[in-house]
Amino acid sequence: MTGRAKRIASWLFIIIFFLILELFSGPAPLSAQNVNLGVSFADGRLLGFYFSISKYFNVPSETVIDIRSRYRLADEDLPVVFFIAKQARVEPSLIINLRLKGLSWWDISVQFGLNPEIFFVPVTVVKIGPPYGKAYGYYRHYHGQKKWGEVMLSDEDIINLVNLKFLAEIHQAEPERIMEMRARGLGFVDIHESIQMQKNKGQGRDKGKTEEQKDKSEKKGKGKNK
Repeated sequence: MTGRAKRIASWLFIIIFFLILELFSGPAPLSAQNVNLGVSFADGRLLGFYFSISKYFNVPSETVIDIRSRYRLADEDLPVVFFIAKQARVEPSLIINLRLKGLSWWDISVQFGLNPEIFFVPVTVVKIGPPYGKAYGYYRHYHGQKKWGEVMLSDEDIINLVNLKFLAEIHQAEPERIMEMRARGLGFVDIHESIQMQKNKGQGRDKGKTEEQKDKSEKKGKGKNK
């Protein structure tokens, strides 16, 4: 079996695996947010998002898909589960179990003694509007201090912050760019897809320029040999 055939077979396996898990899903949703259980799992947007999570957190893609489906997680909750688990050095299942007991993302973080600074990436923009303004107000006031006072980040804050950090680092993109897209109401799956498509276009242009330069070089070399 060729490498291309193996990749196609792997994708088909993941899609079928995901569909089966959806049919036999168990626990209730972890958040009150709507979770689209009728999506097409052949959709490259979602698969691309899950595979980026897999790459960023160094976990098998099957694990990401299994957790999303088994616990009916919202897509934007997935990076939060793996991020807190990584920072706390525990299995993602432990984080999920605490969440199922009704703890907020903040409560779970505090339980493991995590410093709020782990959720933030430095930004250059001075005036920050919704949905990041309140959280970054805390950050700029308490940054560098051992105790952050009576700070309490909401579930929405932590979801926005973790996904900002994840997307900025996986794509090596400016966080301000992601914040601006989020402020316009784009979801994180859409933001991920938009940045990835722009990167692919850029790579295509660079490849075209390289081939064009190569052709010119070859033609120039042939001209010298005459």
